[in-house]
Amino acid sequence: MEAATAAMVWFRKGLRVHDNPALDAARRGAGRLYPVFVLDPRYLRPDPAAASPGSARAGVARVRFLLESLSDLDARLRRMGSRLLLLRARDDVADAVCAALKDWNIGKLCFESDTEPYALARDKKVMDFAMASGIEVFTPVSHTLFDPAEIIQKNGGRPPLTYQSFVSIAGEPPEPLMEEYTELPPVGDTGEYELLPVPTVEELGYGDISQEEISPFRGGETEALRRMKESLQNNEWVAKFEKPKGDPSAFLKPATTVLSPYLKFGCLSSRYFYHCIQDVYRSVRNHTKPPVSLAGQLLWRDFFYTVSYGTPNFDRMKGNKICKQIPWSENEELLAAWRDGRTGYPWIDAIMIQLRKWGWMHHLARHSVACFLTRGDMFIHWEKGRDVFERLLIDSDWAINNGNWLWLSCSSFFCQYHRIYSPITFGKKYDPNGKYIRHFIPVLKDMPKEYIYEPWTAPLSVQKKANCIIGKDYPRPVVDHETASKDCRKRMGEAYASSRVDGNPIKGKPSNALRRKMSHDDTSNSPLLNY
Repeated sequence: MEAATAAMVWFRKGLRVHDNPALDAARRGAGRLYPVFVLDPRYLRPDPAAASPGSARAGVARVRFLLESLSDLDARLRRMGSRLLLLRARDDVADAVCAALKDWNIGKLCFESDTEPYALARDKKVMDFAMASGIEVFTPVSHTLFDPAEIIQKNGGRPPLTYQSFVSIAGEPPEPLMEEYTELPPVGDTGEYELLPVPTVEELGYGDISQEEISPFRGGETEALRRMKESLQNNEWVAKFEKPKGDPSAFLKPATTVLSPYLKFGCLSSRYFYHCIQDVYRSVRNHTKPPVSLAGQLLWRDFFYTVSYGTPNFDRMKGNKICKQIPWSENEELLAAWRDGRTGYPWIDAIMIQLRKWGWMHHLARHSVACFLTRGDMFIHWEKGRDVFERLLIDSDWAINNGNWLWLSCSSFFCQYHRIYSPITFGKKYDPNGKYIRHFIPVLKDMPKEYIYEPWTAPLSVQKKANCIIGKDYPRPVVDHETASKDCRKRMGEAYASSRVDGNPIKGKPSNALRRKMSHDDTSNSPLLNY
């Protein structure tokens, strides 16, 4: 009887109290509740060889966001008479959880289900141990609107590969849990366990990060709910939200809600967000519809979760049946120039510097740099860009990040490879004076606006007056866009001609039928989700 009254809620994502079915189930009938989070060395172990401070898999900005989210969760639990039990895994998180289950005599284990390959292997190990030990296990689906496994089952055992087919199968998502509670069962005896305070970024041992800029986006459920409420207060803005409209150069006040990192860490429930959007829709006469609406963006998120869950090797080109096999180039120098914001194209470099400093940039900015690296200018493998985004983005999400790189590289979902973002004119139409560039690349702050997007064309006298000599203070372009983009189109055309989709060769530009099927171009329909 004593074991049956001890319950553990194991936090991984889902770092919130509201609409948290795992927490709700764990508290019910529990005499003692153990709210646990385990620090995972796979994501947090310092890597001195990384291109910027952090671990091999996470830059400082995302680590800080996670730690802020944990601190906020701990504070919210403490207000309910509980607290977050923070453990550190020596190597394997599953081993740490299994040891705690045994040592604390847990009778019920509750945690939110996860569909990422690493998480599936980790969770199976824990579930096998729990079931062998007679521990009741409850793993609700609450990170997404829908259960990806159910969608795939409804679609005959295969994931739907178009947004439209996904939406028609999915229907309306379940309602969020709206019950609020102010008290949780007391924390049980933890014995000899070392319970850690939430560490600082500095305490994790990433070296000297004193010069690292702190991202303006603070982690945690409190900030997530505040930001959501602020965004949804403007009914007209919500009703008229239409992707891809928005200014990718807006940085002091981004032209989106910036709720994607809060959804990634589960500080904000996607079902609760969707529910609140629907409340706004009911209060207005007209509103935009999926795929471009705000609710439509949440459906995009679930679409990628479903496809990724049902597609083996979704995160790579080889062995991925929905990915075109394209002979990408390997060029470490070009890759490093792109990653570090040294391409010589200020629009591209400013975006990559914002990514490094803030862990975030607007979705159209992401489109620009992803296209530039892959099919637009450098013809470098999308997996290389994916890895950089995965490490540096605070909203890095395995399913969405891989799905969008497949999309933007025209390796899957989208096939109009001849549509290429100009690294010069695309940014200029939003920000002709180059304020965004001047902020993130201070060496160019005095360059006249006529040359801010193409500083290599400025006469030497202008460069001297601006205190920025091209080739010395700021790099020359690493590729010539006109030549490189033509070469990329040619190589993509050859790859498409030799590739097969549904058994039929695709030659050159997509057919009219395919154009109708993919009715939106990549600037309107590609869902790099940072609404």
